[in-house]
Amino acid sequence: MIDLKTALARCPLVAILRGVKPDEVAPIAAALIDAGFAIIEVPLNSPDAFASIGRLAHQFGDLALIGAGTVLTPTQVNDVNAAGGRLIVMPHADTEVIKAAKAARMISLPGFSTPTEAFAAIHAGADGLKLFPAEAGTPAILKAMKAVLPPDMPILPVGGITPDRMEPYFQVGAAGFGLGSALYKPGDTAEQVAASARKFIAALPSRSA
Repeated sequence: MIDLKTALARCPLVAILRGVKPDEVAPIAAALIDAGFAIIEVPLNSPDAFASIGRLAHQFGDLALIGAGTVLTPTQVNDVNAAGGRLIVMPHADTEVIKAAKAARMISLPGFSTPTEAFAAIHAGADGLKLFPAEAGTPAILKAMKAVLPPDMPILPVGGITPDRMEPYFQVGAAGFGLGSALYKPGDTAEQVAASARKFIAALPSRSA
C-alpha cells in the first residue's frame, strides 16, 4: 500500500470529490487514476460518503491512496477506517482527530493557517499539512512558513487552486495541492473530470530533477 510521500512523488495532486455519489464515484476515480492521480478523497459532507469510500478502497486501494476529507471527529476517523479509507484530511488542526488517525495507523493531513496550528499538528503526528484556505495562504505566506517548519514536512495548499495558480506555490516549496471544484463539481461525468485532470497534469512542472 502506498504512503503519502510515495503518492505525492507519483502525482502531487489530491482529487477532492465533494458531492460525488456512490453510484458515480468508480468511473470518476478510474478516469483520475488513468490520468495519473494517486490520491483521492471523498469529503464526508458528500452524499453517503462512507459508501463511496468503501467502493473506492475496494476497487482502487492498491492503485491510489483513498480517504476522506472534512473529517471533524475521532468517531469519523474510525468510520473512515472501517470503510477501508487510509487518508484523513481535515479542514482544521484538531489534535484529537490527528491522534485518532495515527492510532488507527492512517495518514493524517490536517488543515492549518498559522504556525501555531502547524506545529501543534506536527507534534500530534501529522504526516503532512494542508494550507487552507489557499486563497488567504498566498505563496509569500507559504514561503515564510517554510522557513520555520520542518523541511521534510509536506505542505499542500488547498482552496481555489487552478492549473495556472500552482507554479508560484511550487517555487516556494509546496509539495502538492488539493483540487476541488476546478477538477470536479457534482454532476460532472468521468469524461469531464478526465479533461480537467489532464489540464492539471499538463500544468505540473517537470519532476525529473
